[in-house]
Amino acid sequence: MKLWRSPLAWTFLASVVLLLGVGGWLLTDPATSRSDALKTGGLAGGAIVALYALWLNDRRRRVEERRQDIERQRHELESQRAEQDRERVADERFAKAVELLGHDADQVRVGALHALAGLARSRPAYTQTVLDVLCSYLRRPSDPEDEHEKTVRLTAQRLITELLPPRDAEGPAHDLDLTGADLEYFDLSGKLVGGLLLRYASLASSTNLSGCRFRGRAYFTSAGTKDGRLVGYFRCRGTVFEDRAWFSGTKFSETADFSQTTFAGKTTFKDALFAKDAVFFDVVAADSLDLRRTSFGGQTDLRFAALPGSVSLYNTLVRLEKDVQLPEGWRLEELRDGEARVTAE
Repeated sequence: MKLWRSPLAWTFLASVVLLLGVGGWLLTDPATSRSDALKTGGLAGGAIVALYALWLNDRRRRVEERRQDIERQRHELESQRAEQDRERVADERFAKAVELLGHDADQVRVGALHALAGLARSRPAYTQTVLDVLCSYLRRPSDPEDEHEKTVRLTAQRLITELLPPRDAEGPAHDLDLTGADLEYFDLSGKLVGGLLLRYASLASSTNLSGCRFRGRAYFTSAGTKDGRLVGYFRCRGTVFEDRAWFSGTKFSETADFSQTTFAGKTTFKDALFAKDAVFFDVVAADSLDLRRTSFGGQTDLRFAALPGSVSLYNTLVRLEKDVQLPEGWRLEELRDGEARVTAE
């Protein structure tokens, strides 16, 4: 009895009924031959079978779609669980590495720094957090005589550089807060940086920012004034500051080279001291430039490629015995003790 309840049985029955019905009806027509009547009846019955086949195929398709949807949901659930497990493991690795940064042994601290950098590489979402931790470590007070601690700090500086993308990258730009940090041989050359805070930082030996691109604000306010230590050799060639660049009160003890750099935002060197050579050749200052009370003690090249409509010059001093190159429209006003004031017509 169950067989006659199935769609296949009803399809077969309907097909036979159409075959006999259509064929019988056509046989009543004298103009229709028996073979044509059977052929037409067969086509009618076959149409029913074809419709059943289409229905069956559609049913199978819907069943397969439901199966695939269930499989997709199961896969998404497994992926979410796996992601949660990875996040939990990453959080545990991060917490353990941060804890080890306070270890007495320098090799353990170096290992913790590498663990943090490895976490940032495998989990890019941690990159800014890891950079914040590395910067925080460098902001800790340090003993210049402690060679073991110096090794750890140089490792932290190098890892910061490695975690930053190249200057032409289209991804996110990460911020660095190194306020008051003790840095030596700090090198960010060719990197993309968001905002940079180097207020009151000690930049010993040399600092290389050549080829960098700063998307956010860069503050070097009073850098080099910590404990009487001045900024060492400062290279900033071909760098792009897309926002504010603040060098107010910065003290440079060695050559500072800003040649071919672009300052797109407000820029100030107010109260800055250049104890030795200062190079601003082919520099573009697009927004505003403040050189009030800036002191140049060595060879000075101020031949900017472009200057804003108004430049603040007030007690901007150079040494007469040094070679001083000025942009068109600027001149020197000689003072006593071998100094001269830079003025604009």
